[in-house]
Amino acid sequence: MLILALDTSTTTISVALLGADDSPSSPRALRDVPEGNRPAELLAPTIKTVLADAGVTPADLTAVAAGVGPGPFTGLRAGLVTARALAHVVGVRVLGVCGMDALAAEAVAVGAPASIFVATDARRREVYWARYRGGRRLGEPQVSDPDVLAAAAVQAAAPVLGGGAALYAERIRAAGATVLLDGADGSLPLVPSAAWIGALAREGLLGSGPQPLPADPLYLRRPDVQEPGTPKRVSG
Repeated sequence: MLILALDTSTTTISVALLGADDSPSSPRALRDVPEGNRPAELLAPTIKTVLADAGVTPADLTAVAAGVGPGPFTGLRAGLVTARALAHVVGVRVLGVCGMDALAAEAVAVGAPASIFVATDARRREVYWARYRGGRRLGEPQVSDPDVLAAAAVQAAAPVLGGGAALYAERIRAAGATVLLDGADGSLPLVPSAAWIGALAREGLLGSGPQPLPADPLYLRRPDVQEPGTPKRVSG
């Protein structure tokens, strides 16, 4: 089994390759590339590099796993279109994984408490967030003002971690919630890692974890750019 996994839901492109027995903390190959505003430009070369690092070709793949977000429209679209196209060409399945699920699983593995909130940057002064217990998500991801997240964390008496927590740490703490940036075994992740996306997809394939999601983007809100409406009639 060889799973190529990728995530473009944040400002870091993450691509990894996992075999049947590879740990997500030590994948067959992994590249994390700060993408700025260039996911479509940098993703394909990063995939090529990861495959070369592992000494495999696309024909060797068993499946392609992709982070479905939540995340911005442009980044998610680039990642999912690439994943679908590659899987179609190779003739394998494409599997969707919520990026925050991967972040939570990694955080618990490196020492985070069992009960946590995970938050990532949603831009527009908002965060994407969800609650987890034992690395498993409770309910659907949400997007909101950081104060709404902080109130939920205070009510649940659970700490908040992830890139969104780091970005708004002072504000979340001022509301009475706890922000965690370090776990018992080291620094906690801030963004989803493709290695953990691949690991969760592998669990689903093997029946030892939740089934993978459809490879559809989880936007949570409409894109900034909208199609223009019908032109108004100009009266003479």
